[in-house]
Amino acid sequence: MKKLTLASAALLVCGFAYAQTQMPHVDQRQAQQQARIQQGVASGELTHKEAAHLEKQQAHIAKAETRAESDGKVTRQERHRLHKKQDHASRAIYRQKHDKQDRH
Repeated sequence: MKKLTLASAALLVCGFAYAQTQMPHVDQRQAQQQARIQQGVASGELTHKEAAHLEKQQAHIAKAETRAESDGKVTRQERHRLHKKQDHASRAIYRQKHDKQDRH
């Protein structure tokens, strides 16, 4: 599972490096959410399965960000969609970290 986690983090970092110029706030928030997931795994608040699902969600957001920037201009509507996706992901991270499941 560590390989999947490290690979996901590397993928997200590569995606962030390309996208940093147009949407730094989105990039910063993605990095913070990824750190929350990693902290949850380290503390045992997240199971490996939960972490894998949350990281998949983060990769989906990174892909959506790349698509939004592909034409060189991020519209207000695209930015709004990305923020909504990040809000949803943030709530999912919170819910999974605070449920009664523990990693053993």
